[in-house]
Amino acid sequence: MDKKCAQLWQRLSAALKPQVSADSFKRWSSNVELIDAKDKSITLTVPNNIYQLWIESNYMPALQNAIITTFGGPRSVKFCAPSATGTQTPSDDSAAVKETLAAQMDARPGATVPGLNPRNTFESFVVGPNNEIAHAASLAVAQAPARTYNPLFIYGGVGLGKTHLMQAIGQFVWAKRKNMKVIYVSSELFINEFIDAIQHSNLVKFRKRYRQADLLLIDDIQFLGGKERSQEEFFHTFNTLFDGHKQIVLSSDRPASEIANLEHRLVSRFEWGLTAELQPPAIETRLAILRKKADAMQIKLHEDVFQFLATRIRTNVRRLEGALMRVASFASLSGRELTNETVEHLLKDILQEEGRQSITIEQIQRRVAEHFDVRLADMTSKRRPASIAFPRQVAMYLARELTKASLNEIGDAFGGRDHGTVLHACKLVKKRIAEQDNIRQTISYIDSSLQR
Repeated sequence: MDKKCAQLWQRLSAALKPQVSADSFKRWSSNVELIDAKDKSITLTVPNNIYQLWIESNYMPALQNAIITTFGGPRSVKFCAPSATGTQTPSDDSAAVKETLAAQMDARPGATVPGLNPRNTFESFVVGPNNEIAHAASLAVAQAPARTYNPLFIYGGVGLGKTHLMQAIGQFVWAKRKNMKVIYVSSELFINEFIDAIQHSNLVKFRKRYRQADLLLIDDIQFLGGKERSQEEFFHTFNTLFDGHKQIVLSSDRPASEIANLEHRLVSRFEWGLTAELQPPAIETRLAILRKKADAMQIKLHEDVFQFLATRIRTNVRRLEGALMRVASFASLSGRELTNETVEHLLKDILQEEGRQSITIEQIQRRVAEHFDVRLADMTSKRRPASIAFPRQVAMYLARELTKASLNEIGDAFGGRDHGTVLHACKLVKKRIAEQDNIRQTISYIDSSLQR
């Protein structure tokens, strides 16, 4: 890397670092380099095609943002990987790179072509019992926009496929109906564009962009919560599109009714159509996801590795695919045979986080009951003596903190209590943690014991 490229790479890395996890950035900085920078393109060297696919599949939006910050505008990205002779040669997958770049370049604000990852299609989505309703609803919407479920509201935890389905809808519609105006954005981008439009007296253009869409897909709509002016703007955008028989698709990490500080009139509208939940996949689906991803990337791994990954990583598809990428990269670069011990060492941080998120409400109830010396049945009973009520409230609080369960799901697990009761319990326990050292130490001890 010459001096100019080294300086540019340092600036590009600094712009990229806040957008990715610490582990991902470590892999960027140690395995990827900038070897050429022109007015309209940059060239990155990568260890192999696996790294190129890893970047394409997960980090092109972040990379383009960093490029815009560094160079003052977008650039196309080329990849080079070592050839058999040790020299740098262009990657074989140049067509896929160009296709991805075209989509990502069109993702900048104001574009009418959606900024969609071409790999996120219905064909590449693995269907299982955990997501079949959401998949079927998404396909129905794509085939007949505004005629079936409008709006379609998809919710579920991180890494379960919300963005994949959203983008699959957008790509299906765009491929079949080139005359339709399709917009895919995150709620954060919607809010930022709205603020920018206010500051630059450009609301007319902003409203024209969104209110003339035929298909509007907004990811992570929960971030509208608490932003009153943005909610007001989106309320009118929603009404304009709905009244004009245009399709709206929204995603969130929770049901609309549980988005904090979201106006009731928006909650009501989000529930007008169909609400579809994505749940963590069963082991059969996890295995299918791993095999399909490995086939697409031409990764050869022993069946024991697939079984290990599918067994140990249960809650998050994105984490599962990331673990596959890490293991495949290590195997490709080291040439060593993979054992379960090697894989466990490679994925130590991922497995620790997975263990934390695999805690169930029943485990919490059992551990709390044991600690406070009450019966497990008291966790779900209607009895209210303080000796029972407080342990029950602690268990509700820990369920809220350590699981992805909704307030209603937690209430159901505690004898059919409503979400208001769960909220009250959480607030009471938080208050006592802040005021009483012994309560804070007790709950910290139970928390730690659950995560061992």
